[in-house]
Amino acid sequence: MIDEMTTVLEPSPLSDFVETKYIKDITKRSLDYIKAGFPVHFRGVSGSGKTTLAMHIASKIKRPVVMIHGDEEFTTSDLVGGEYGYRIKKVVDRFISRVLKTEEDMIKRWVDNRLTVACKYGFTLIYDEFTRSRPEANNILLSILQEKMMDLPVGRGGEEPYLRVDPDFTAIFTSNPEEYAGVHRSQDALRDRMITMDLDHFDYETEVAITQAKSKLSKQHTEIIVNIVRGLRESGKCEFAPTVRGCIMIAKTLKVQGITPVKSANGVFTQMCQDILASETSRVGSKTNQDRVKGIVKELVSKEVGAGKTISVSKKMKRDTAIV
Repeated sequence: MIDEMTTVLEPSPLSDFVETKYIKDITKRSLDYIKAGFPVHFRGVSGSGKTTLAMHIASKIKRPVVMIHGDEEFTTSDLVGGEYGYRIKKVVDRFISRVLKTEEDMIKRWVDNRLTVACKYGFTLIYDEFTRSRPEANNILLSILQEKMMDLPVGRGGEEPYLRVDPDFTAIFTSNPEEYAGVHRSQDALRDRMITMDLDHFDYETEVAITQAKSKLSKQHTEIIVNIVRGLRESGKCEFAPTVRGCIMIAKTLKVQGITPVKSANGVFTQMCQDILASETSRVGSKTNQDRVKGIVKELVSKEVGAGKTISVSKKMKRDTAIV
């Protein structure tokens, strides 16, 4: 029986997930490694789609999913389990009618946490941003991934000092690069037990497809947004390169406001792109970089919106000619 403290997710496909050739290639390689018995590790910058991809892979495995988010405050017990509350047992003896005998026994109640549940029942574990947890908290994973055995704490009870990991157990890890704030360097021994796949920025086709699927904008307007974000990225003049997340933020905001990049009054689209992209590519309080980014974005918007207007006029002229 799974304890009520553990949330298990159904491995259902994501409704707006986009599968381009790039995504299909990563998915196939990942599933091949998993079938061979190795956990996979997606490493990449924030906004590169690591968690979404992990969920997509998990849906292909078709086993219940247990998810853990890395945390600086985690200890091994947060992964394995611990003693939470008490179980009270009371026995009332009335064997002799005039004699009342009672006996009470108070026992600490052990509750399995998510890692133990996943190992015991053969679920798919997604450990999101696992390097945000301290290395010593993740030591328990070494024997799980290599020997397929899990050391059990003494307080858990039971005759065996270890748990044999279910053959269906699968682990998918994600992490940010080590230079990110709040990220710990993971043990070499742990990294050696998984296959790391470094995720870079998506290709153009995938960025357009993802942005359009998330925002429901037209492909023409989506391409304008993606061109602006990619232009800023390729300029190499910001602290952090913008990701598809910036594209999605701009596109969704446009959709909510009911405007387009070409038809936005008083520089609304330009201001929106500056706000979102300066925020995504700069550290908090880095005004110099933000001003530089805003200047580059203004030039990119002017270039792309002008091109968008030219395309629109060209299409209209073609339609008018066809009618004549």
